[in-house]
Amino acid sequence: MEPREAFQQLNRYVPLITAVCGSSAGHGALVAPLSDFSVMSEHAAIFTAGPPVVAESLGETVTKEELGGPGTAIASGLIHNLGTDDAATLELVRLYLSYFPSSAWSYPPDYTHDDTAPRLVDEILDIVPRDGKRVYDVRDVIDVVVDQSSWFEVQPDFGKTVVTALAHLGGHPVAIVANQPKVGAGSIDVDGADKASHFITVADSFHLPLIFLADNPGVMPGTASEKRGILRAGARMFAAQTQATSPKFEVTMRKAYGFGSMVMGMIGFDQQSAVFAFPGATMGAMGAAAMSRSRGSDMDEAELLKKMELEASFRSAIGFGFDELIDPREIRNMLLHSLERAMFQRQVAAEPVARIGITP
Repeated sequence: MEPREAFQQLNRYVPLITAVCGSSAGHGALVAPLSDFSVMSEHAAIFTAGPPVVAESLGETVTKEELGGPGTAIASGLIHNLGTDDAATLELVRLYLSYFPSSAWSYPPDYTHDDTAPRLVDEILDIVPRDGKRVYDVRDVIDVVVDQSSWFEVQPDFGKTVVTALAHLGGHPVAIVANQPKVGAGSIDVDGADKASHFITVADSFHLPLIFLADNPGVMPGTASEKRGILRAGARMFAAQTQATSPKFEVTMRKAYGFGSMVMGMIGFDQQSAVFAFPGATMGAMGAAAMSRSRGSDMDEAELLKKMELEASFRSAIGFGFDELIDPREIRNMLLHSLERAMFQRQVAAEPVARIGITP
């Protein structure tokens, strides 16, 4: 059986990894796009056909580095992470696999260390500005929320409007999908949605709980975005998160507008385990300013729309759109408590299956 055929048959049953440590072309190169996670070293290259074939068929003179080196492979989204050499590349594989079970018939292993207990996250008040127009790096939020020194960013140089990361929370492996306000104000673009869709599907296949950290003005609009297929990519991300059966948790930190809120798991009726928001988080079809302009509102109506926007999180909490409005400093504790409750419920549900000799 050829590797690509084996990959297809094993897909979603065991984690599938490709490490490119040399030149790979044609049929052999197909294993990378079939993988859950693909890495390469800086001296490697991967392509459909090599430079001689390209020159002969298209008259294009190109080096293998230009054709399928790290710059091209990372930019296209084919390769997720880059190692400096072969040893570093294989270490990335080991790190990635440390968050996963050996197969879909078991759960991810817990990790014992010194930072699994609840704690307040006072730093978040300085990290996340109250002004929704000010940017920040969502990686700083992940840093302080998850167990210390425990997270690994997957595909950091592709789809930069979204951060996808594997982490530990209370020692439990989790998968995090977070909007990145410092890139495009956190709007979800085609590459970001494609990256997130794949990440969510893989994480769910191996029972990793999903945490969504939302802070976006919506899905990226405009002619360039539409021509690239933003609705297609956004719909794929929406489908991935709604179809996920692992425990799902969502926190709206400042804003989530339109379709952007839906793809980030804010809708509380899509099997979410818990949905939270910071007080003052704004949401709706669009921001109050944009809605005022689109409606041609006078000053009174514009002021009313702004007031309604500011009260949106409280109205949503009252109407059970959010389970709770939380003090930002409690974000770790609330997620940790909700995760442990969901893990307990999963364990209880698995007990009857275990008693008849079937591994869940």
